[in-house]
Amino acid sequence: MTFELYLLLIGVPLAFGFWAQFRVTSAFNTYKRVPAASGITGADAARRILLNAGINDVEVVEINGMLGDHYDPTDKRLCLSTDVYNDSSIASVGIAAHECGHALQHQKNYAPLNLRMQIVPATQFASQILPFVILGGFFFHMTGLITVGIACYAVLMVFQLITLPVEFDASNRAKSILQQMGIIGPGEEASGVNAVLNAAALTYVAAFVAAVGNLVYLLLARRDSDR
Repeated sequence: MTFELYLLLIGVPLAFGFWAQFRVTSAFNTYKRVPAASGITGADAARRILLNAGINDVEVVEINGMLGDHYDPTDKRLCLSTDVYNDSSIASVGIAAHECGHALQHQKNYAPLNLRMQIVPATQFASQILPFVILGGFFFHMTGLITVGIACYAVLMVFQLITLPVEFDASNRAKSILQQMGIIGPGEEASGVNAVLNAAALTYVAAFVAAVGNLVYLLLARRDSDR
């Protein structure tokens, strides 16, 4: 396998991932300094959105860490990082509304979300064993482990593929609901929410591209080892 091909399959997706992460961090840092006209925090926005949707069994909680926000469909918990939970910025209410979008998907029995939930255990298992598989396959030239690595990356690729519509749909719901409920206004506020959520979406695209690149790389590596 040539160095150019390695760079294309591994290096380019890695660089894309770093760029996407930079974009989301930059957008968040920019718009967390711009207060929403409504003056409500991310936590308040989340509770209002859930109440408006008739969702009364989801707890909104604060967690440590930056941009670790997520919705836990198993425990019915909407977890917001400290900045998002307490701040009344455009970035905070945008991210909080995005996570509410997942709760709304759960309420509406959104098929891609249900499918993603079903394959989470397989994805977690694949992620846990993958480092050992890669080390054994490449450093000890164990072809069988490379095949296991291919299976792991195939699972991760499918998971990331399913994640794309789930995340895009949650962002679209958030953008619409925030304006419908008057939590953000048109113009700069709406543009700010779009900038934050669109940047976040790039990270999911980058994860999918990286999974595809790694899968193709391992397939070619196994082909070369069989020769």
